Amino acid sequence: MSQFEESIYKLIVETSTNLPADVRRAIAKAREAEDSATRAGLSLRTIAQNIEMAECNVSPICQDTGMPTFIVHTPVGANQIVMKREIRNAVARATKDGKLRTNSVDSLTGANTGDNLGPGTPVIHFEQWEKDEIDVRLILKGGGCENKNIQYSLPCELEGLGKAGRDLDGIRKCILHAVYQAQGQGCSAGFIGVGIGGDRTTGYELAKHQLFRRVDDVNPIPELAKLEDYIMENANKLGIGTMGFGGNVTLLGCKIGVMNRLPASFFVSVAYNCWAFRRQGVLLDGKTHEIKEWLYEGGSNVPMNVSSDKETAAASDSPSKRREVVLTAPLTEEQVRSLKVGDVVILNGEIHTGRDALHKYLMDHDAPIDLNGGVIYHCGPVMLKDEEGWHVKAAGPTTSIREEPYQGDIIKKFGIRAVIGKGGMGAKTLAALKEHGAVYLNAVGGAAQYYAECIKKVNGVDFMEFGIPEAMWHLQVEGFAAIVTMDAHGNSLHADVEQDSKQKLAQFKDPVFA
Repeated sequence: MSQFEESIYKLIVETSTNLPADVRRAIAKAREAEDSATRAGLSLRTIAQNIEMAECNVSPICQDTGMPTFIVHTPVGANQIVMKREIRNAVARATKDGKLRTNSVDSLTGANTGDNLGPGTPVIHFEQWEKDEIDVRLILKGGGCENKNIQYSLPCELEGLGKAGRDLDGIRKCILHAVYQAQGQGCSAGFIGVGIGGDRTTGYELAKHQLFRRVDDVNPIPELAKLEDYIMENANKLGIGTMGFGGNVTLLGCKIGVMNRLPASFFVSVAYNCWAFRRQGVLLDGKTHEIKEWLYEGGSNVPMNVSSDKETAAASDSPSKRREVVLTAPLTEEQVRSLKVGDVVILNGEIHTGRDALHKYLMDHDAPIDLNGGVIYHCGPVMLKDEEGWHVKAAGPTTSIREEPYQGDIIKKFGIRAVIGKGGMGAKTLAALKEHGAVYLNAVGGAAQYYAECIKKVNGVDFMEFGIPEAMWHLQVEGFAAIVTMDAHGNSLHADVEQDSKQKLAQFKDPVFA
């Protein structure tokens, strides 16, 4: 292995397993702003604990390690062909070692390559510069937050905000709307990068590049510095909160860039990133390719100050109102109908992972096991196998709304009693929960190490042909904590928070920037 490949491998491992100091400080500040007894407060505590566990275990902070995206600045004359090959080698090695999840899927067949290599993956951008060193930056942006990216074409009409024109005030409205539309599905509290101008492609690229800025930097363009401060102050008044549970902190960072555009086009592009803001960089010696400098302060310098005693991963509005219920799967209809929104469920027994491929399959086929009374976990874990069998390396929830077209039918067909995921689901699923006696349990998005510790054994696996993330894993869990956010009585915390934040969004309708 070349020194360049070794340095890239170290960069991948550090990015996946250890949040940098500026991100940790933002999360610590968010914890101070929330009542520790609320759902949001305890979720932030779980997030902080997960960050420490990932660093200690040298395992992925979140199981969705996204599509690795590299930006490489090289000296004139550097062999970029060789560098690209060695970056790909490092990605494949990190995947084999369980530092990256197998995330490269053929768009036509659905087949997973198993090594994160394929047409378009990983993403590698090269630029030359007039320096002797090599600057390599990496961002791991998961699919849940990637799906909440959004692009606006001004002028436009925005829900709750009215007309957004081709000016700074129209841009302001677009950014606020982008935060509102993400709700808890992007693992809030999150960070956003905003690109003003360009075309549809370069606008999104500019937005994602903003995520490489440090959380505490100051925009060199005064108008944009003022807008960034405005967004940080007012987006947190929407009340969406961590995981969309409601709360004081919805946004942890906002960075805005601008480029020229065509006269006929005015795009505002927003790249949303979850709290698991995994980006890091290295400066390499131009000749030896050894790491000279880490470009973002290391996370080890900022401990998360989480005490060793465990608390539940979710809570109701106050300790006096919080109700914890310990259940063992399979569940009965009576047990499930006794639960209400806000209850904390501590789950033991066997649960079964299921994502997009499995839900589609089950619509027209039988399940390989009896799912009556069962629990489906929307999760694509990171798994490693040795002579003793399969081991779970990371196993947080995936965004549930993707399964909305299937979930109600699957609940009815197989007698499922609980669905675990993040971000909530829609009206069709809510109706099925009520009719058939089931609940939706919201786990803390991104807390892949926290939940992996609750998994005591891998009982088996089906549909490995779907790839590791999409396979149906049968997992034995103990002390798996999640909050009821959609119950069997027609109540949905997600619908309530969305409606409340929509009303709060309307207060920002009037012009602010002339």
